[in-house]
Order: sequence, then C-alpha cells, then structure tokens
Amino acid sequence: MIILLTQKNRIIGVNTVSVGSLTASIVHPREVYKGVILSNAASIICGHNHPSGDCQPSREDRALTQRLIEAGKLLGVSVLDHVIIGGEGRFFSFADEGLLQGDR
Repeated sequence: MIILLTQKNRIIGVNTVSVGSLTASIVHPREVYKGVILSNAASIICGHNHPSGDCQPSREDRALTQRLIEAGKLLGVSVLDHVIIGGEGRFFSFADEGLLQGDR
C-alpha cells in the first residue's frame, strides 16, 4: 500500500500496489510511482504486512525501500516512511530506525 501526500503531508489518496501470496509479493518502483505521478503527490508512505507476524524487514524489503527512495529522488517525491505491520500490534518503521537515508 502507498499513502499519497501533498506538500503539507495531507492525504490525497491510498493505492494498493500489489496483493501478494502467503510468502511473497512482487513490487516494482514503476507500479508504485505510476499512481504517485498521476495524483501529483509530493511524498509517500509505503506499507505492507508480514503474514508471519514477524515485522522485521527482509533483505528484499530493504532493497525495495532503497530503490523507491532513489526513484523518488529522481522524480522529486519524498519517501517519508516504509512501515511493516506484524502480529499482535507490532510494526517496524524504516524512518524510526533511521533507514531512509541509505543507512543499512
């Protein structure tokens, strides 16, 4: 899921980019940014769930987040966060962990 935001961080839309299987979902930056560009969003918040309940990001989650950040820089769109929802109300925020500036 992608939350689309204005320059003042007001929500202007929510897009479902991909619906995955029990263990995987294929997401490419072009599918993410198509809706972002069409809605003239200034920034986005990405989010997805882990059906396993473990909210720690996988290697693929980290790689995709970096690709989205890099694509966003080219397009002038900020990625404010990528949130992974786990079980029992747990979540992982890339922004809270300082992982949106390229820190890995």
